[in-house]
Amino acid sequence: MKSNHLILFFILGCFCCTIQAQKLSGVEKKIVKSIERNNTEARMFLEKVVNINSGTLNKKGVKEVGMVFKDAFDALDFQTSWIDMPDQMNRAGHFFAETTGEKGKKLLLIGHLDTVFEEDSPFQAFTMVNDSTAHAPGGNDMKGGDVIVLYALKALHENGLLGDAQIIVAFTGDEESTGKPLDVSRKDLIEAAKRSEIALGFETSTGFNYATVARRGASGWELEVEGKRAHSSGVFSERTGAGAIFEMSRILNGFYEEVKGEQFLTFNPGVLLGGTFLDYDPKTGKGSAFGKSNVVAQTALVKGGLRFISEEQKENARNKMRGIVENNLPHTSAKINFTDSYPAMGPKPENLELLKQLNQVSLALDQGEVLAYDPGKRGAADTSFVAEYVACLDGLGTMGSGAHTPNETVNLNTIEALTKRAAILIYRLINP
Repeated sequence: MKSNHLILFFILGCFCCTIQAQKLSGVEKKIVKSIERNNTEARMFLEKVVNINSGTLNKKGVKEVGMVFKDAFDALDFQTSWIDMPDQMNRAGHFFAETTGEKGKKLLLIGHLDTVFEEDSPFQAFTMVNDSTAHAPGGNDMKGGDVIVLYALKALHENGLLGDAQIIVAFTGDEESTGKPLDVSRKDLIEAAKRSEIALGFETSTGFNYATVARRGASGWELEVEGKRAHSSGVFSERTGAGAIFEMSRILNGFYEEVKGEQFLTFNPGVLLGGTFLDYDPKTGKGSAFGKSNVVAQTALVKGGLRFISEEQKENARNKMRGIVENNLPHTSAKINFTDSYPAMGPKPENLELLKQLNQVSLALDQGEVLAYDPGKRGAADTSFVAEYVACLDGLGTMGSGAHTPNETVNLNTIEALTKRAAILIYRLINP
């Protein structure tokens, strides 16, 4: 933990660019010209895929978006495939495209096809706000990043620069709500990472001057409390005790007082129900409770999330939470269960080296210096699943605002510049 924090301090506070940026070569200038020619087409492609609903649970829509990308990558002479998930997982599957070869670094380019906007969402269509911005469900998170991958590789293909290089494109279909079990839903992504050396993630960009070298992991937790159902006149008595809601309140306050405060560690109770009877559907996140003010609460439930920068930090937090849960008020009992979701993407030195290479590309393109983004401000992503096996750099996608809300926007004027950055970085990695 201590060493990780020291590395993060160095990355976030001390990184500076002392190496002279390598100017664009003649070949790289041709790549840039290709991207400029294709930019209008790229924006139209983004509008097309945004207008196909691909909420995670809309399996048909997710696969439809995948097939649109499949056609596009087939045209670039990639070997493409659709990997179905088992029916019981209620997830569509993943799109993969690959070139093979031995030249340069072996790359894994990661995106996702699904969005948080399901079929019943009122936010469905790509709509221009002005000449540079569009409201777009999933346009920024992260179909825009997928389009950057496609058109960066298209520019390399048009200039005959993909031969004899291994590049695997992996667009998952369930990043926003990962299918369980993880050893099934992330099996193909992890296997691709084991055949690669570098992973580039095209999740939402945090600006021209930042990229992501570390991400926090994500874990779920569920807390169930039972109390003694009785007339409220007896609450706190030796016979009745405190009831489930007071015990739940004690536990949550204990988390706040005793677990909160460590750098990069957060935990959030997202859903709380309490009363005499509960009904909660984990698939929809919806529930109801019945109770009366003159009845001591019999049961309470909280569903929450935990974010962490390392496995050590995660386990330490879980142990503290377990200790608080065990110290029950009279006539109550409680149990907490944890569910793994995304591992942490630690700040490895190899990630910092990739950041330096991206920085040189950015300076060569006159796009400015690139620094490491604070991992405490980023959510989890698919790069976390492969960070154990490869060097990682993320946050290379489009820019916008309001991700996961009905006000999500994508800045169309940044797509061309960000595609140039991605294409030149890929070119330099496969031509060291």
